[in-house]
Order: sequence, then structure tokens, then C-alpha cells
Amino acid sequence: MTIKVWLGEWWRARRAAPRRDEGMTTSEYAIGTIAAAAFAAVLYKIVTSETVSGALESMIGKALDAPF
Repeated sequence: MTIKVWLGEWWRARRAAPRRDEGMTTSEYAIGTIAAAAFAAVLYKIVTSETVSGALESMIGKALDAPF
């Protein structure tokens, strides 16, 4: 096999590789769902904490009391 033939076959295989991927598998969906749920739980804990809650209330209070 010459280098030109080998490179041609290699190049065809490289271009065809992404086409064989038909989507995520069930395990990938499961891991993605778990990661999204964990991120949502952490975000919920942060937003409902005393520090962030107080800062948001203060920010909203200042915005509503702003003179026009």
C-alpha cells in the first residue's frame, strides 16, 4: 500500500467518523440529567441563602426607591 492510498483511506475514515455518531446514549442522558439536577440544587441553595437573599432584597428595594 502506497502512502498516497493510505492517506486517502485515513482521510475518508476521519471525515466519516463524525457521521457515525447518532446521538447520546442512555448513560450519557442519565449523567447529564444528574449533573443538571445537582447544579440546580446548588444554585437553589446559593440563591436561598441569607447573604444572597438579603443582597437581592436590598437591590430590589433600592431599584424601587430610585427617583425618576
